[in-house]
Amino acid sequence: MSEKLTDQQLIALMGEAAFIAFAEAFGGRRLYVPTVIGADHEIAKAIGADAARHLSERVSPDVIRVPLARDIRARHYRAAGLSNGKIASRLGITEPAVNRMFARMNDVPVKGSAAQLSFLPE
Repeated sequence: MSEKLTDQQLIALMGEAAFIAFAEAFGGRRLYVPTVIGADHEIAKAIGADAARHLSERVSPDVIRVPLARDIRARHYRAAGLSNGKIASRLGITEPAVNRMFARMNDVPVKGSAAQLSFLPE
């Protein structure tokens, strides 16, 4: 199995939007990344052909553990204007758990702000 890539490494590799889509589609799974990912492959359909190509170039042929990335996704959803209830549904956790998650965070995004994921190092 491939070395564990951090969330930040995956974001740098495939971009923020593709990383969110990747975690939504495959989070919590071990996923085989083939050497060639065609446009009809489930990975390409989920994250786009360019991001899939970058992932394949870095990881294939190997298996990757796809992170759930709940904190990053919660920040993204909050910045997009979702309520804590909707965030909870998307993350598969309770609304009080979302409240606790945001209470632990520094620089919680303002609901509907355009500064999505600006907390990540460049």
